[in-house]
Amino acid sequence: MTHRTAKITRKTLETKIDVEVNLDGNGRATLNSGVPFLDHMLDQIARHGGIDLIVECEGDNHIDDHHSVEDIGIAIGQAVLEALGDKAGIYRYGHAYVPLDEALSRVVLDFSGRPGLWYHCEFTRDKVGQFDVELTQEFFQGFANNARATLHVDNLRGINEHHKIETMFKAFGRALRMAIAADERSVGVIPSTKGSL
Repeated sequence: MTHRTAKITRKTLETKIDVEVNLDGNGRATLNSGVPFLDHMLDQIARHGGIDLIVECEGDNHIDDHHSVEDIGIAIGQAVLEALGDKAGIYRYGHAYVPLDEALSRVVLDFSGRPGLWYHCEFTRDKVGQFDVELTQEFFQGFANNARATLHVDNLRGINEHHKIETMFKAFGRALRMAIAADERSVGVIPSTKGSL
């Protein structure tokens, strides 16, 4: 495989975002999203996904964090899609179960070219610190739509909202790691009977 890297700049009236990804990295992250809890979660994606990730965001956080979180999901999705190229030689599918104490989540990912998010998590509190827990879904929706991926995110159990969200991001990182990995039995082959993804 060639170097699987991408740089994306996304600029709107609400956010200015620069994202860099290296899909064959070492799990290093440089993060300045303007949303501290999101930085913590993005660090999980990089570490457990085995990718290098740089995120810089200037957002309208004086309103709330919605635009920043959603648009970062969009930009990371765009960057991963670009870095994957034609997707030849990857596993395409990834899945993971990740626990954190009492919490357990499952993520299943398919770089199918058909975007969609199926998200199931029930929260009992609105916030973790200053982070609106509903923005977790917005991040994954932005990623799925722009990476053109089918993404299932299920929190199976948990009590602590921080733990529940963290298991989802860690499981996402692990599923991502599996899906983008090189399949030595299918070098240069598009992982689809259609011949394209």
